[in-house]
Amino acid sequence: MEDSLEDLLEQQDGDCGDDNQPLAPKAKFRSSRMNIQRSNVCSRAYFVVVMVFFHVYILNVIGLLLYVHYNNGPGELVSGNAAPSASVSDRGTALPHADPASSELHVEDYSHSFSLPRIEGIRVGHVQQVSLLPDRTHEMRTMSLKPLLFEIPGFLSEEECRVVVQLAQLKGLMESQTTTPSKEQEESNQPLLSLSTEEVFSLLDLNQDGLLQNQEIVSHSRSRDGTWLNPDNLRQILTGLEACPTGTMTLEDFRHVYDVSQRPGQQQSGKPRSHFKQRNKNTWLYQGPGSHHVLQTLRNRLISLTRLPSTLVELSEPLQVIRYENGDFSNAHHDSSPPQSETTCTHTRLAGNKSALTEVSCRYLTMLFYISPVEEGGETTFPVADNRTYEEQALVQDGVDLTDTKETCGRGNIRIKPTVGTALLWYNHLSDGRGWMGELDEYSLHGECPVRRGVKWMANSWVNVDPDHQQQARYQRLVAKRQRAKPGMEEHYQPLSHSDLHQDL
Repeated sequence: MEDSLEDLLEQQDGDCGDDNQPLAPKAKFRSSRMNIQRSNVCSRAYFVVVMVFFHVYILNVIGLLLYVHYNNGPGELVSGNAAPSASVSDRGTALPHADPASSELHVEDYSHSFSLPRIEGIRVGHVQQVSLLPDRTHEMRTMSLKPLLFEIPGFLSEEECRVVVQLAQLKGLMESQTTTPSKEQEESNQPLLSLSTEEVFSLLDLNQDGLLQNQEIVSHSRSRDGTWLNPDNLRQILTGLEACPTGTMTLEDFRHVYDVSQRPGQQQSGKPRSHFKQRNKNTWLYQGPGSHHVLQTLRNRLISLTRLPSTLVELSEPLQVIRYENGDFSNAHHDSSPPQSETTCTHTRLAGNKSALTEVSCRYLTMLFYISPVEEGGETTFPVADNRTYEEQALVQDGVDLTDTKETCGRGNIRIKPTVGTALLWYNHLSDGRGWMGELDEYSLHGECPVRRGVKWMANSWVNVDPDHQQQARYQRLVAKRQRAKPGMEEHYQPLSHSDLHQDL
């Protein structure tokens, strides 16, 4: 037996898988057992190698899925059939002219996920080559990083500018003039609501239980003329309500909060009240299917430059065309609004929160076009662009309000002179870090300096995005549903947010 075992061990020095090796006849049974053991040894090694490769493959697949997931951003949103992206290089593909006959809204495909891309500013003064037309490239210069602001000379041809002006004249312009009320006007407005604090409390107390709940305050929030319970007043009252341990407010609690909220010239945070002032004439031009091919080309060129999904742009506001005559101006303001729980976006009001205190403009970015020359004045100013810090109190320096472009236009950090065909692009909101729209960029404060001589024509194109990406998705699904139920251009645009601002030209 010992001799047989030694013979078998010597045989294992050869190929472990060689079954043709002769076996000693005197140890036939034991030889069979050892063959099985040799096979097990080889199978175990082969199994280990296979499992190692299998686990490496699984880990690679998991890593790839995680990469795709975290780079896609929020889901359940319309991606649509976006126009070809503008190439930010010298070798970019050109954007073809729009074909009005083939243009249509892409609202059916809302299952794809996407994020909101942003153009990189790199640094102030950086120039990128952008291909938007078949026969030329454009230089896009970074003007500011706070806000992210770009200037693109020659974005429109002189012929395109002329057509836009003529379409606006054909449509007809409306007067747009708002001024800051004087002290006498503010005092004269007060008797419009000659109610005592106790009477206001009683009106808000719907169930007359002597206590105010959140729902009772919100139900009286929609004031058209702003003389009573405007958003600032409501915000302060609701803040006082939240501070009450019981979640309700007595008359004494309400008296203290309400009296403070009615003090003139103050908001909840104690910041000075700012009144947006402007004087100009404007109109809105529809850019969808059936509109003039120049208007569609401008919209598609914006989609190509920003790389945004076409549906977001198609469902945004029409093109606003503005005429500034001698002395006309627009004080510094923000085009968009900070996201707040008590407000809802105007453009998504179809799927909005019915209990929201007020509707606000939600504009992810602004694209401004200069479409006429100006003899003197009319610059676009960004008073606090690229400041190290932003504070509203700092806007008043030496008793002068920097938002008052009529008086302090020359003190703005950035002033851009109107040049025919030049476009400005800036982002009104920061990124939320997940590929969607975040907080309002306070540095995007801007205004239009008074025209000193001549006439200034310009146009604004905004891309509307709801900070709540789920609500944006609900809105787009609702639009798609209505489009299927009511085919046709006129029926489709009837329920859209800005149909009350213009008539299709």
